[in-house]
Amino acid sequence: MRLIRPLVLAIALMATAAPAYADFTFIIGSNTTPSKRTVKGFAFGSGGAIATEFEYANNGQDLDESLPGLRTFMGNVLIQTPFYVAGFQPYATAGLGYYRERLEPLEESGLGFNTGVGIKRTVFGPLKVRFDYRIFKLRGDPLYSTVHRIYTGVHLAF
Repeated sequence: MRLIRPLVLAIALMATAAPAYADFTFIIGSNTTPSKRTVKGFAFGSGGAIATEFEYANNGQDLDESLPGLRTFMGNVLIQTPFYVAGFQPYATAGLGYYRERLEPLEESGLGFNTGVGIKRTVFGPLKVRFDYRIFKLRGDPLYSTVHRIYTGVHLAF
């Protein structure tokens, strides 16, 4: 009985979701581990209340400060409200993919996982802004196995 209510709620949310669409997001933000460094990338995806996306992000290494560069290639699932709450569309995301951490001459790559939360806000028409916070868990032997990232993006739905 405890599982029936959440199941009915999930079905109702999916039934009222907007039809599937595609979107593209340009990303700029900051990897904050071990210190703030600019990260740039993009994401593209599709879906409604339950959506999928592919995301690429990169920040270069800083040899003077001994800070590694990190590239991530992630496939994510987003669960988002099919309606706006106080003008914002909140979402939660989780995904997995591949990463490469590099600090000359060291290099490590492997499987990575991420979880996060964010919001989208419509500017006008199909143009939105997106704010996102993610935690990455990197497997293998990277210099930093947990990485925090904050970013904003220009999000175009079509």
